[in-house]
Amino acid sequence: MAKLTVDEIQAVAKLARIQLQDNELASVSEEVSSILDFVMAINEVDTARVVPTSQVTGITNVWREDEVHKCKIAPKDLLSEAPDFQDGCIKVKKVL
Repeated sequence: MAKLTVDEIQAVAKLARIQLQDNELASVSEEVSSILDFVMAINEVDTARVVPTSQVTGITNVWREDEVHKCKIAPKDLLSEAPDFQDGCIKVKKVL
């Protein structure tokens, strides 16, 4: 594979919102080119007789019924551990 140019690295970095310094561009170009060369080498491996797998352990999902258990701790004692609460609920910061 051809070596990626500094301009190509800058374009990809911009798309990925990665800030690179001018002195980093040459080394990043070499590193990414080396990684892509390795991927190209892997792509050349003959996998025609390899059976596709989604996982290799044989483990399947284990489902169980939800069981409700009565809590032995009073709600006021649980709330006392929260950093802040109001009207019986834990107060948290806004996410959006």
